[in-house]
Amino acid sequence: MSFNYGREEKKWRLWKEAEEKELRGLGVDEDTIEKLHTYDWAVFNSDRRYYRRLKEAGTYLEEFAEDAAQPEVRTVEDFLDSIENQKLYQILIKVDRLTLQIAVMKMQGYSTHEIAVQFTITEKAIYRRMDRLKEKLKKFFE
Repeated sequence: MSFNYGREEKKWRLWKEAEEKELRGLGVDEDTIEKLHTYDWAVFNSDRRYYRRLKEAGTYLEEFAEDAAQPEVRTVEDFLDSIENQKLYQILIKVDRLTLQIAVMKMQGYSTHEIAVQFTITEKAIYRRMDRLKEKLKKFFE
């Protein structure tokens, strides 16, 4: 969502008018109120510039991310197809299917509890399977 300057300025002016009314009611002199107004206006404009630049940088980063994005791995087959190293591929195809499905779901961001419910196994079993997979991969990377 982009920064709507007009809407934010209107909100700022309403807030500032209420604040100045309260300050006048408390007996603050007009010179001090004017200094506060000037200072707050400078802060508002600084924020406006920040949000405008943030939007520009965000757009650039989103475009860059789209160019560099890898296809999402959804299945074990997609995962295995994405492996370019032949030796690593040979190790992974020897791993049982359930362990690979757990690994894919972990990559997709599922929690261990969600995976356990999905496959009706215990969380401890998932941790153990992942530990065994890590050991196999550790040997590969040594």
